[in-house]
Amino acid sequence: MLKKEIGWLLKEKYFGVANKKFQKDVERLKAGEPVDYVIGFTEFLGCKIDLSKKPLIPRPETEFWVGEVIKKNGDIFYGRQKCGPLVLDMFAGSGCIGIALLKNIKNIECDFADKDKKCLEQIKINLKLNGVKGKVICSNVFSEVVGKYDIIFSNPPYIPTTRKNKIQKTVIKFEPKIALFGGASGMFFINKFLKDAKKYLKKPVFAKASARRGGIIFMEFSPEQKGAIGKLVKKYKYSKCEFFKDQFNRWRWIKIFA
Repeated sequence: MLKKEIGWLLKEKYFGVANKKFQKDVERLKAGEPVDYVIGFTEFLGCKIDLSKKPLIPRPETEFWVGEVIKKNGDIFYGRQKCGPLVLDMFAGSGCIGIALLKNIKNIECDFADKDKKCLEQIKINLKLNGVKGKVICSNVFSEVVGKYDIIFSNPPYIPTTRKNKIQKTVIKFEPKIALFGGASGMFFINKFLKDAKKYLKKPVFAKASARRGGIIFMEFSPEQKGAIGKLVKKYKYSKCEFFKDQFNRWRWIKIFA
C-alpha cells in the first residue's frame, strides 16, 4: 500500500519528478500520515478539495451517497420554485458536500456551517478553488444559523468513543477528533441535530398554481445507528423517512421529510 501511495504522491504532487521535497513527503507517508494530507488535496464528485487546514478527509461512502442524491433526486433541486433551492451543509468540514452540489447542480444556493475555525478557512479556500460561491457560518450546530432551508445535508461526527480502539491509529493521530466522535454511542450530535433541524426547514406550501413539499434532510450515519435514528425521527415528529445503503451494502444515509 505504501508503494502505491508513494506512486500517487509522485504523480499528483510532483508530476513524476522526484526531488528533496518529495523525499520529505515520503517520510511523512512512512510515519503514517494520510496520503491525501501529504498530497494536499483529494477529489470529490469532480471537485478538487484542498486539505491544507487538515479537515476530515472526505470518505468514499460520503462521495457515493451524495452522488446518489444528485443523480436520483433531481425533483428536489428543480421545479420546486422559481429560484433554486436554498441548501445548508451542516458539519461542513472541508465543504466537500456543498461544493459538489454547487458544481453539479444549477441555480442553487448553499450555506456552510461548522464550529471549527480551521474548517471555515478551509471551506473558503475550496469555494474559491472550485469557482463557486457560498455563505460560511461559524456555528455550533444551529446556534448561529438563521432562516429556513429547502434542503439540509448533514455528515455529523458519529463514531462512538467506545469504538476508539478499533479505529485506525493513523486516523486517530492525524485527523480531527472533533469531526470523528459523537459521544459514547455516537448519537450525541445526531440527536442534537435532529432535535432542532425541523425548525430550519421550510414548511410545505400548497397552492393551485404550484405545490412545494416541505424541507428535506439528507444525513450520514453509522450502520448500527439505524434503529436509534428511526426512533428519533418519530420522537421529533418528522413526517417520514427513508433509509439507504452505501456502495458496500451497509446502511449509511437517510432522507427525512419535514
